[in-house]
Amino acid sequence: MNIRFDEKGLVPAIVQDVETKEVLTLAYMNEESLTKTIETGETWFYSRSRQELWHKGATSGNTQSVGSVKYDCDQDAVLVLVEPKGPACHTGAVSCFTEGVTERNSSLADYQILQSLEKLIIEREKERPEGAYTTYLFEKGVDKILKKVGEEASEVIIAAKNRDQEELKWEAADLLYHLQVLLVEQGLPFKEVLKTLEERHKR
Repeated sequence: MNIRFDEKGLVPAIVQDVETKEVLTLAYMNEESLTKTIETGETWFYSRSRQELWHKGATSGNTQSVGSVKYDCDQDAVLVLVEPKGPACHTGAVSCFTEGVTERNSSLADYQILQSLEKLIIEREKERPEGAYTTYLFEKGVDKILKKVGEEASEVIIAAKNRDQEELKWEAADLLYHLQVLLVEQGLPFKEVLKTLEERHKR
């Protein structure tokens, strides 16, 4: 990469979730930290206050696996697409950008729960903790899961017919959960469904 570092040898680095596309943080890199990021596959930055390199997640465990590194048309800023292993912000928030001066649209963080839910269901499928409802569904098998998806879909229809938004909210959440369980059971990542929606949207 032919990056144009500033007079202090730094370049701003925007870190973005590779799946949700939410901007997680803005940090700075020098040539060494950028090289380490590319070579190790995890994010490294340069601290302007401490004047030293730092490896994201080295102490907290909240590392960021790098999917790709891009630079802008002026080559004076980089965009790092990552798969976060935990919160990006030192406050424990998913993103450092949590407060909005104006919010005309819902934040992508609102949809982060879908990704978190999928990860939890995958863990439940592998570990099968005793007493967990998700464990029960996986142990009963696909027929039970399909039955629950059908039941919840019917409940959504009834709630909608009744014009009951409170009931609809709860039933829709139940349907999304059971659909996620079904997708995990079938080995189909939720992002593949999202890709299909995106492809249809582009037509």
